[in-house]
Amino acid sequence: MVLVPVAIAGVACAYQLPFREYPGMEYNNFPLPADYRQPTEFIFARLMYPPSPYGMFGMRGGDWRRGYTSWTNDYPRADRHFIRALRRLTRIDVRSVEQPVNLDDGDDIYNWPFLYAEGTMELSEAQTNRLRDYLLRGGFFVIDDFWGSTAWEACAQTMHRLFPDRPIVDLTDNDSVFHAVYNLKDRGPIPGQWSLRSGRTFLFDGDHPYWRGIFDDKGRLMVGIWVNVDTGDSWEWADAPEYPERYSAMGIRIGVNHVVYALSH
Repeated sequence: MVLVPVAIAGVACAYQLPFREYPGMEYNNFPLPADYRQPTEFIFARLMYPPSPYGMFGMRGGDWRRGYTSWTNDYPRADRHFIRALRRLTRIDVRSVEQPVNLDDGDDIYNWPFLYAEGTMELSEAQTNRLRDYLLRGGFFVIDDFWGSTAWEACAQTMHRLFPDRPIVDLTDNDSVFHAVYNLKDRGPIPGQWSLRSGRTFLFDGDHPYWRGIFDDKGRLMVGIWVNVDTGDSWEWADAPEYPERYSAMGIRIGVNHVVYALSH
């Protein structure tokens, strides 16, 4: 029984694309950890996507397939800080670097059980179909860091194209994803580092955080939608003395819960 999941993990690793890195909106020369080539059982995957014109960053940056568009917001610093926390707080064998994943890369998406994205996207029909199939086969997807009613409408449209027959629901304090490791009943606001300058804990008209999701037919949460929160920033700035520790602590706990939930449901 112990050998079966190990064997499956070995087969998956054999077909995964190798580590790759792209220029980010904020970082173009972030140092690689010394052990970044070390094989592991789990890799944190970040979705590459064509951006929606209604997102916070619009269509800026050129060809999304080359990086430096909205999918690279907080990348790779946020990912690597969260990975370090995931290594320290769980027994999951996590690679020290993330993996950018492109839905256009054939069947590669099926090798990554947990997929994370920031911002709003405008997926093609083929990309939408592949993401839907990935989720219905057991994959898990989190969307983070978009603010206000305009960005929410863009996200909701993407989700409706993805699952026209499944509702987006507000998660409750009793949902399992908030108790996978930590009991998170009072999640509060999670503003970004920008709040230190503005003094506000929200952007645009997104003054209240929402935790939403989409479930499959068996009651498994397969899409987590983090609305009006900047969890990515809470990871990215977790080592900055000026950024409030309580925001990073909550952001990391929420991320840990979702990863553990994704791997166990």
